[in-house]
Amino acid sequence: MRIVIYGAGAIGGVLGGRLFEHGHDVVLIARGAHYEAMRAHGLRIETPEGDGVFRLPVVDSPAGVDWDTDDVVVLAMKTQDIVHALGALVSAGAADVPVVCAQNGVESERMAARRHDNVYGVCVMCPAAHLRPGVVQAFSVPMPGMFDVGRFPTGTDALAGALADAFSAATFHAVARPDIMRWKYTKLLMNLGNAAEALSGPSARMSEIARQARAEGIAVLRAAGIDFVSDEDFAARRGDLIRPQPIGGGPRPGGSSWQSLERGTGRIEADYLNGEIALLGRLHGVPTPANALLQRAANEAARLGRPPGETSADALLGELRS
Repeated sequence: MRIVIYGAGAIGGVLGGRLFEHGHDVVLIARGAHYEAMRAHGLRIETPEGDGVFRLPVVDSPAGVDWDTDDVVVLAMKTQDIVHALGALVSAGAADVPVVCAQNGVESERMAARRHDNVYGVCVMCPAAHLRPGVVQAFSVPMPGMFDVGRFPTGTDALAGALADAFSAATFHAVARPDIMRWKYTKLLMNLGNAAEALSGPSARMSEIARQARAEGIAVLRAAGIDFVSDEDFAARRGDLIRPQPIGGGPRPGGSSWQSLERGTGRIEADYLNGEIALLGRLHGVPTPANALLQRAANEAARLGRPPGETSADALLGELRS
């Protein structure tokens, strides 16, 4: 089995680099300055225990991969880039390749299933960052993250088991789960604070507007009849496996949405996190004002190139209550 990592940013870079380091056949697909840096100098992974440079194969599009029947592609870009990625895979002759979705949110699996027969979901818990071309950071030691995997919409099979084994052999913790989407919906609830963190800084994850966004999310999922794992079961699964530590004495950057603003990408994943709750709320008659506000404000900040942490959580709460 060759694992093609499409989107070699924070999650894809750490996953691909560790798989390669532990003997797996891996190809990275990246773009722009990140691709150029890895092609010239390799992929640098920084960790609290030290750094490593890995000279693994990297191409700049799916067309650069000589696709084979034993290939599996892991989509590791953010959800807003999934539609383009899926189209590029089909155009490159990879329409029959199993697709593994390693995004926050729950939409990428549905997008992939429109084009591919074999779709898998991954519930990712991996504190990582990508802020410089050619460099990714993995903050948890000694285990960099958790990558539970299962078929979409339900079930497991030999490939799910093989992927879980490969991830585990590469120092991650991974379990093949028949109910992977239940776990991803709980992770979605956790990620509803991403926009608040991006807009107002790390402390905003515990702010009142983030709390309200999560309460709306729970109410919406219940109204929609969507099952999700309890906080207690999710906490038990995580246990003490994820232990973030500083790298080189510097502060740990924020999460994925924070990093989008920091890098000035012009886009952010709020439509598929807070926007997922807003959509379900509209479908099932549940008000979701906190999520709608966070979605709108995060998109505006990304579009205007604003840096992370520019808007106070109190200001957001005041706008919500006005």
